[in-house]
Amino acid sequence: MSTTSYPLIPYGWADFRAIRLEGRLYVDKTHFIRPLENERFTFLIRPRRFGKSCWLSLLENYYDRKWADEFEQVFGGTDIGRNPTDNRHSFVVLRFDFSVVNDEPETLEQEFEDYCHLEIEEALERNADLFPAPAAHGVLDHPSASGKLNALFRDARKRGIRLFVLIDEYDNFANTLLAHHGAQAYQKLTHGSGFYRNFFAALKGGAGRSGGGLERLFITGVSPITLDDVTSGFNIGKNISLLPEFNAVLGFAEGEVRDLVKTYRDAGALDIDPDAALEVMRDWYDGYRFAKGADETVYNTDMVLYFLDAVLPNKHMPDDLIDVNVRIDYGKLRHLLTVSRQMGDSGRAEDTTRGGETAGSVQLNGNFDLLRQVIGEGQAHADIQSSFPLERLDQRDNFLSLLHYFGLLSIRDSAAGRTRLHIPNQTVRRLLYGHLRDAYDDVGILSVDMLALADLLWRMALHGEWRPVLDFLRDAIATQTSIRDYLEGEKIIQGFLAAYLGVSRHFLLRTEVELNKGFADISLEPLVAQFPELRHGYLIELKYIKRGEEASDSVVQAAVQNAEGQLRRYLADQRLARQYPSVRFSGLAMVFHGWEMVLATSITVDSSDR
Repeated sequence: MSTTSYPLIPYGWADFRAIRLEGRLYVDKTHFIRPLENERFTFLIRPRRFGKSCWLSLLENYYDRKWADEFEQVFGGTDIGRNPTDNRHSFVVLRFDFSVVNDEPETLEQEFEDYCHLEIEEALERNADLFPAPAAHGVLDHPSASGKLNALFRDARKRGIRLFVLIDEYDNFANTLLAHHGAQAYQKLTHGSGFYRNFFAALKGGAGRSGGGLERLFITGVSPITLDDVTSGFNIGKNISLLPEFNAVLGFAEGEVRDLVKTYRDAGALDIDPDAALEVMRDWYDGYRFAKGADETVYNTDMVLYFLDAVLPNKHMPDDLIDVNVRIDYGKLRHLLTVSRQMGDSGRAEDTTRGGETAGSVQLNGNFDLLRQVIGEGQAHADIQSSFPLERLDQRDNFLSLLHYFGLLSIRDSAAGRTRLHIPNQTVRRLLYGHLRDAYDDVGILSVDMLALADLLWRMALHGEWRPVLDFLRDAIATQTSIRDYLEGEKIIQGFLAAYLGVSRHFLLRTEVELNKGFADISLEPLVAQFPELRHGYLIELKYIKRGEEASDSVVQAAVQNAEGQLRRYLADQRLARQYPSVRFSGLAMVFHGWEMVLATSITVDSSDR
């Protein structure tokens, strides 16, 4: 139990019972239990680090009969604690967490079988009053997890015992297997009569019978691909991921984040300006809308807790506003988006993906151009698909749907049945930029000394030295000619520049920023809330001349004059002066002829002109 005057942050905690018993911070989501009870078998997709495991822990503590004596201690003061449903503590709960299963192909099946055996055995021992020893042995004697489940469902049905199965991170080891060992290993796991497919067949069989047995099922994951592959579509229940009533079941709404900041401010635990804290969290962690009809966006749960944990007394804003654990988790998914690998019998990677650009043992997959376009445009239109198999990931709407499920794109709005997706926040923007840079590096298209670039960007933010940064990128393009094939079109150039300028943690980087009735291509706004000594910001306007067109001095100068006129208008926007009173903003006009940067110049305006 906390001895402070404010609740401690449960950053990294997924045990709902421990959070409640220790009096740690909890944002009440228990009211979502009621609408959830309208469905028996449900599937929820949410991005990494969004609180899925804690939600399953909440369901386990609410429904499992073993926790009945602690209901008031754990749920007292919550919405469901004040008005519980008839189903509370009325199930034998069987919970699986597939993120703990080792994903090495040689040992995966045995690891999976051993893990499932232990979970089923523990559930039977915990409910020995319902499953006497002969019945428990009859279940556990089956050699496979699917056989154990079938026997358990049959015995529970005979005895009138209600079972609730919870599965967390159902696709974790499948995604890792696909990323690290290729499509062949993944297909072997999810198709035919493999052990994993048999496991879900057993669940489907249990869900299809009445009179006890498997009465409720809740599954979480980060994409619908694996479930589509192992079940030929989630036809044993309802995918609630895209329903507006469950948009905020995980994550924090704006009002909830405001209340958190107020709680710690009123307790004297916040050493930074509350409005500044909210502004930073809004820029970096908000913007997720999972359903077209949802009224508001939500913040990433983990990132808000990470930030608050850093700014409590005697601390400060985190040096890196992106939690390293988020980078690691999204890094596990990167190869699904950009690079394809196929493992041969020798264990070496073979180039097998259709339509990819090959370099060595890995290649950019067929969706890479679409990813580059999304990064350049900052948005895309798509019909979000509720399910699709891996083999159809090359279809545009399926790939964009995958980016949505991963949290890399979010719903902005919808018109005439077509959904517009956009990059939700700075964290995701930086992750996407990282995917782009890493993909180029993986296949040998462009390799850049990122530490040297970051140092130049630091000097650009602190001392106003912008030209060394642009010269660095110009020289990298000039000396590593493979990248030139990927730099065609103004938006592609814009996305490329943003990806490498985004290495800096001293700038808030935006694209297509509305200023003075226009849109600046790129803005670099210094993070003064985190680094108050910074004094330089930049607005960048790009002009692009196609490679096959003439780039004479007069053409280039005309493009520069056009860019400078736009920049003067943008720099005069009063928002910049109000928001950054101590920052000097410069405009950078850049002209590209195809991939070649042929001119770059800067302009400034007097503060009196703003």
